[in-house]
Amino acid sequence: MTETNALGHPVLKPKTPVPSDIEVSKDIVKEVGLADISQLAKEAGILDNEIYPWGIAKAKVSLGVKDRLKDSPDGNYVVVTGINPTPLGEGKSTTTIGLAQALGAILGKKCFACIRQPSQGPTFGIKGGAAGGGYAQVVPMEEFNLHLTGDIHAVTAANNLLAAAIDTRLFHEDSQSDEALFRRLCPNNKDFSAVMKRRLVKLGIDANKKPNELTEEEKSKFARLDFDKESITWQRVLDTCDRHLRRVRVGVGPKETIKPRGAEPGTAKVQHDRDTGFDITVASEVMAVLALATDLADLREKLGAMVVGYSKAGEPITADDLGCGGALTVLMKDAIMPTLMQTVERTPVLVHAGPFANIATGNSSIVADEIALKLVGKDGFVVTEAGFGADIGMEKFFNIKCRYSGLKPKCAVIVATVRALKMHGGGPAVSAGKPLATEYVQENTDLVAKGVANLVKHIQNAKKFGVNVVVAINKFKTDTEAEIEIVRKASLEAGAYDAVMSNHWAEGGAGAAKLAEAVQKACEANDESNFKFLYDVNKSIKEKIETISREIYGADGVDYSEVAEQQISQYEGAGFGNLPICIAKTQYSFSCDAYAKGVPTGFRIFVREIRSCAGAGFLYPICGDIMTIPGLPTRPGFYDVDIDVETGEVMGLF
Repeated sequence: MTETNALGHPVLKPKTPVPSDIEVSKDIVKEVGLADISQLAKEAGILDNEIYPWGIAKAKVSLGVKDRLKDSPDGNYVVVTGINPTPLGEGKSTTTIGLAQALGAILGKKCFACIRQPSQGPTFGIKGGAAGGGYAQVVPMEEFNLHLTGDIHAVTAANNLLAAAIDTRLFHEDSQSDEALFRRLCPNNKDFSAVMKRRLVKLGIDANKKPNELTEEEKSKFARLDFDKESITWQRVLDTCDRHLRRVRVGVGPKETIKPRGAEPGTAKVQHDRDTGFDITVASEVMAVLALATDLADLREKLGAMVVGYSKAGEPITADDLGCGGALTVLMKDAIMPTLMQTVERTPVLVHAGPFANIATGNSSIVADEIALKLVGKDGFVVTEAGFGADIGMEKFFNIKCRYSGLKPKCAVIVATVRALKMHGGGPAVSAGKPLATEYVQENTDLVAKGVANLVKHIQNAKKFGVNVVVAINKFKTDTEAEIEIVRKASLEAGAYDAVMSNHWAEGGAGAAKLAEAVQKACEANDESNFKFLYDVNKSIKEKIETISREIYGADGVDYSEVAEQQISQYEGAGFGNLPICIAKTQYSFSCDAYAKGVPTGFRIFVREIRSCAGAGFLYPICGDIMTIPGLPTRPGFYDVDIDVETGEVMGLF
């Protein structure tokens, strides 16, 4: 008879030594088997008509779940974050999954993990996937890390449709009169479409009018967007790390030539080209909209309200002005539904959205968390992950995601490793693909004692939001009891509710049982009325940026480029001054210098530009030398990835 865990599923039996992540995933799938995805959904409280199976291991979940359960109480909301990491990562995703497994399979609580969909960029680059690892991961991990249910591809398609619309509109406006533009937009007096009527309303024109009923002035206002080309911030995207696309010139083909509008007869055609660039898909505002939308109607409004640039008169130009808002929503209509998967211990997982934390909001979707909180009920738990270090992912979780969702977390789990703390204490550089220095594989309490300052600062930051903090010391086999005790003692002295060593990577949920117990107690002891935001959104743009920089990063102040100063003036003039702030900066340090470890002091934050994500609902200062599309190393991860052509099995994926 099969031995079962607290939820009635097969007990996890880890192997020693722990195989590679993909081997663990294959073993679970082949030897133990996956729970039928429809049965997993039923056990979680999802009705048959609320899921759409996608193969045997995944299913889309209808937003109708949260509508059906709107009057049900929410469960305990827990966010997992971390210290400033090494380039190898410190196991936030692994801890998120391990904690969820412990709460469910070991403690018998209803529990969901909510995590982001991984980008193909780091999957084939340096960092690898985001399914967790060892015996604390989502399975099948190759399906999780590659394509999933196509949401990132939908974001790419929507983003690039809008980019194409921008350049197409520029092409036609630069070569046609107002009369010609209007005639082609409304051929044969064809009625205005729904998205066109939105523009009429924006312009103060009666939307019930027929095209031939507009005055000549109204026709001109409607037809010509009149872009200030220097103000266009919208770029194309792809889900690959490719540094050579950071700056590109478009419109250089032989067919991309025009005779400029108003030119004298006989004037030669000129090339209609311009400089632009690419971002990685997860940095797209479309991805941010997906993460922050609360339902399909909200998704439609947010996509239509995305600002791509400004007119020469200083008016914001939106996706709806370009006629794209509805089409973008159609491309994203399935992507708004979270994807249901499972862990190695059959804990349900909702995977949704995938913004990076260093160059975007860094959190999974509001709708996934809302659905999960209703399904687990009053005594259950939802463990959601905030990307990278707490200075960026956690800060954005509280100040942006929670502000828009209205949800109040009861506990913040900060993941720390002895390895990363040694680095912050002055240890040698840690580089992907290179062996660790001796300091990292042998006991060195001096480095740990110095490096805990980084963890202490993150604990202090988390407590500013009024939540209980539990430190998860993610165990590596080279860690010693003396080193772990230093971390635990420093955490408690800094005000953490508890600090617990966790070995979920090697042992699954059983290895995180004490962590789960600590989190449960922290949630019970938490007073939700203590939760607060760091800043008032009605403060000026500069005040909000400086509050984050001083309070969270420990900076002495903020400096702005001339471009950033102009953008601040433009955004405040356009009515976007009351939006929250989403700072893009390095994840490796509190400062903008990735090499400044520990808790740097005496530094200032430099804002080189600010993009508006008015549709998603935030402003996006880009600081230091952070890039919005990464590059690849000399030996990317794709060297190890292949396929068994006999079985079709993926090989070498971590």
